[in-house]
Amino acid sequence: MKLTFIGAAHEVTGSCYFLEAAGKKFIVDCGMEQGPDQYENQDIPVAASELDFALLTHAHIDHSGNFPLIHARGFRGPIYATAATCDLCDIMLRDSAHIQMFEAEWRNRKAKRNGQTEFVPAYTMEDALGVIQQFVECNYNQVIEIAEGIKVRFVDAGHLLGSSSIELWITEDGEERKIVFSGDIGNTEQPLIKDPEYLDSADYVVMESTYGDRSHGEKPDYVTELVEILRKTFKRGGNVVIPSFAVGRTQEMLYFLRKIKEDNMLPEFAGFEVYVDSPLAVQATSIFKEHYSECYDEEAMELINKGINPIAFPGLKLSITSDESRAINFNETPKVILSASGMCDAGRIKHHLKHNLWRSDSTILFVGYQAVGTLGRSLVEGAKDVHIFGEEIHVNADIVRLPGISGHADNAGLMRWASSFKEKPKRVFVAHGDDTVCDLFAKRLEDELGYQAMAPYSGTEVDLVTNEITRETVGIVIKRAEQKAKSRKAAGVFARLVAAGQRLMTVIRHNEGGTNKDLARFADQINSLCDKWDR
Repeated sequence: MKLTFIGAAHEVTGSCYFLEAAGKKFIVDCGMEQGPDQYENQDIPVAASELDFALLTHAHIDHSGNFPLIHARGFRGPIYATAATCDLCDIMLRDSAHIQMFEAEWRNRKAKRNGQTEFVPAYTMEDALGVIQQFVECNYNQVIEIAEGIKVRFVDAGHLLGSSSIELWITEDGEERKIVFSGDIGNTEQPLIKDPEYLDSADYVVMESTYGDRSHGEKPDYVTELVEILRKTFKRGGNVVIPSFAVGRTQEMLYFLRKIKEDNMLPEFAGFEVYVDSPLAVQATSIFKEHYSECYDEEAMELINKGINPIAFPGLKLSITSDESRAINFNETPKVILSASGMCDAGRIKHHLKHNLWRSDSTILFVGYQAVGTLGRSLVEGAKDVHIFGEEIHVNADIVRLPGISGHADNAGLMRWASSFKEKPKRVFVAHGDDTVCDLFAKRLEDELGYQAMAPYSGTEVDLVTNEITRETVGIVIKRAEQKAKSRKAAGVFARLVAAGQRLMTVIRHNEGGTNKDLARFADQINSLCDKWDR
């Protein structure tokens, strides 16, 4: 019964944990690393084809984004997640694959001109479509027997539509252990979705620490502040452009905007239009509507029961095609434009910034975190000139932040979640946080709650029966990101071939005990293939 830490160890993204127990090999989350990458992550210690199944806490790409990659490497087992998570992954993984392929196409055009080697995308649309078929929908709060000796339950983490903490019971050789994976713990009193559920028992806990060192402060009156921003901008004749994450934040902003319209809080501009210009956001908004019964909070459900859609209203326009997107900027009427990406690094938002940043009458309203190195971060930090599509744009627009909107619990919320266990867990593992934050939060759990806590690095292994650290690693710092990227380009296609070979061995083992006739035919087919390629 062993747990190995793979990703989001002393880093905020790339969540992934490997378990070997009750005769099965499986993972919890398979996230893509995003933003700064400080430490090298160990690979999953078995071939992807040997994984029996996977569990997923929620749909955000830093938790789900590498599932198409392990599909490409031979993983064919079921992926268990909540119904809303399955539906969101259907659109988000396809979108991620599209981005991967678009980036590869762009890089290869440059590489061809410069005589450089071909850039290979992490995965393709075919991989994304393939892995989407492996998702299995699970209900909240229902204990499911995944395999003999392995049971799971998904409980609402209050972070995103469909997000969950996972309770995992493992029985092996008469010993039972319960492991809880927190997933991303949600902030309380978010619009639309429920608050996080608190768990009261666990032998081991793996918990996130994203905001383990800071407080969100007093909750602002989002609607009142938003009304003043809209009024000020519309009086000048400008647009309010909101770079917004397509899944989660866009729907929250629609919730606020609906309330402003319904309560007639902006009577002088009562008919103002709101454009959602992101195909992904439009699809995600539709999924929110489908899963209200299991995910919406009491306030949102009261609206539903009155026949009111909490995220729809007169004047809302959904932009799907490129022509519809372009037409927005030829409409001179003051309006709200919600567009992705939330950090302004890609997508249609860059076109809207190009058309509005130079305008002193417009406002660019940021409602989410802006990572270091992104265009959004540059604007928030006061950049006077920025480059968009190769053109220098002077910043005349108002740059405004609406603080306090976060889908993550802050340090007080994390401590509240951690303190809910009636008996002290044998050990708490702190992950999914910045390097120093993981250590700081683990120390706080020890000092304030008396827990045995640690912040493991990638590759650390734990015996869940004895509570012994059987392998403790240190963080291997990535010194040159470009070397990592170069090695990925060189190894991409060959790595895929190696993964195919590993999957073949897995299939061979699965056929042990078959009829002599079938095994002989299988062997002949393999030998024929080898004869063709053995040079």
